[in-house]
Amino acid sequence: MPASPLLPKTAPFADEQIVALNNVMSNSTADQRTWLAGFLAGFAAANDPQQAVAPAATSPARRAPLTILFGTESGNSEALAAQARKAATKLGFAPKVVDMADITMAQLADLENVLVIASTWGEGDPPQRAVDFQDALMADGAPRLEKVRYAVLALGDRAYAQFCEVGRRFDERFAALGATRVADRLDCDLDYETPATNWIDTTLPILKPADEPAEDSAVIHVDFARPMVDGPTRAKPFAAEVTEHVRLTGSRSTSDTYHIELSLEGSGIAYEPGDALGVVPHNDPVLADAVLAATGLSGDTALRTALIERMDITTLTGKQVEDFSKLTGFTVEPGWATNWQIIDLLEAGASKLTAEQLTVLLRPLPARYYSIASSRKAVGEEAHLLVAALRYESHGRARQGVASIDMTARARDRMNVFLRPNQHFRLPSDPDRSVIMIGPGTGVAPFRGFLQEREAEGAKGRNWLFFGHRNFTHDFLYQLEVQDWLKNGVLNRLDVAFSRDQPAKRYVQDTMWESRSELARWLRDGAALYVCGDMNAMAKDVHAMLLRILADQGGKDEAAAKAELDAIRRDGRYLRDVY
Repeated sequence: MPASPLLPKTAPFADEQIVALNNVMSNSTADQRTWLAGFLAGFAAANDPQQAVAPAATSPARRAPLTILFGTESGNSEALAAQARKAATKLGFAPKVVDMADITMAQLADLENVLVIASTWGEGDPPQRAVDFQDALMADGAPRLEKVRYAVLALGDRAYAQFCEVGRRFDERFAALGATRVADRLDCDLDYETPATNWIDTTLPILKPADEPAEDSAVIHVDFARPMVDGPTRAKPFAAEVTEHVRLTGSRSTSDTYHIELSLEGSGIAYEPGDALGVVPHNDPVLADAVLAATGLSGDTALRTALIERMDITTLTGKQVEDFSKLTGFTVEPGWATNWQIIDLLEAGASKLTAEQLTVLLRPLPARYYSIASSRKAVGEEAHLLVAALRYESHGRARQGVASIDMTARARDRMNVFLRPNQHFRLPSDPDRSVIMIGPGTGVAPFRGFLQEREAEGAKGRNWLFFGHRNFTHDFLYQLEVQDWLKNGVLNRLDVAFSRDQPAKRYVQDTMWESRSELARWLRDGAALYVCGDMNAMAKDVHAMLLRILADQGGKDEAAAKAELDAIRRDGRYLRDVY
């Protein structure tokens, strides 16, 4: 330590803090002190911009503006946007991450550099929060985008015919409106992490204007607005202990649904109600053996392990059919792959493959996501999941779900998990706001977490649950808990629909119509409405019923009812978690 202290005794610190700071400073290098100065300047700017003082000697160089525009349903595009923001900051950009739900066409037309990251949902649909953006972008009156330089990163799933359709649509429309494409679009499948990272790293330098001066190396940019997330990931999941595994549906039920409890102790996973847990499943060993037998690779134990733990041996995509045909010469009729799986293709082709050829043909085994059915305020360091075992037949063959059967029928002592936050499926920040929850079947999972949270917080807002399933006697999931919430006033209203308890099938949308007057009143009084469950049937039917109710109760036509529901959605009061 130097003979004279670096900080005077009059510095606004306690004596022991002055001693500690002097010790750090006296043992630091010039580079370390420069880094610390930039860090503190950034911290000051982030917390009180009015007090951030620029160096008197020179003016800071202009940092190239960059808008990272994302549209997401599952959170993958948003996570990549945050990753791109961090990389762009290091390159000297002044990046800003923007949800497509939060930008107007006028604002878009005024931008200089735009990185678009867009997911495709279902059969070519945009994410829910990107619907308005797509409509405005595709409208005849959309503004010209001559000022905009852009590149598009598209996420999708080759199992769907309209692979990366939304990203393709945005890419072409930007160009049609006069924007300058600076890099080719990348279309990513489920194994998007590595190609997306490489694309971001190569595209950002191209997107940066050539005449932008180099960033001052003495200025350290730290992202205080978005704290770093440190925890398990898809690549490095947490091995959670299974502490409870209970079948909820009755022995005579046609559904096979389980309540599973996992210990998260030591994981660092801090979820909120509405979040999902990613589960890294294992494939059925019997199916893996069938794949090996069909390709003449039985006996390869290392490959068998890879097929069980790391490769997707169920989903069959059009590209895989094409690749297999090129590899083996097997002729495939158009449309042959509909509802077929990998094993069907391999057995029909009857071709011997090498281990390398098989692994190149297959996709990585994707994680499955399950809405968390609990609140940490109620259960502590645990996460509860609600899982329905999927079994069905197609083309004369018995089929089964990958993760659902792995978790229910082949239950292991531990499951590999990680958190997938869902910022757009959260309880209202105002605990006095009323909540309407529509969750038939396993769609009730997040609402169990919602009700646990509302009860723990003593929230004053009213709670209304719509639940549906097949039979009251066998399929009323969490029945005792729901009835307890009704008795103690946490749940103010419950409407149920059991489709097979009467000659004419009855669904949640039917109970909504029967309660249409009260439902419309709750919505117009400011209630938030949540829908969770099947995307292809239930969610569409519920949406159509909401439009019908708003039209009926407001004396409006279809267009006016749609405008009202769109306004509720834009107000953040119509939220869906559908799959």
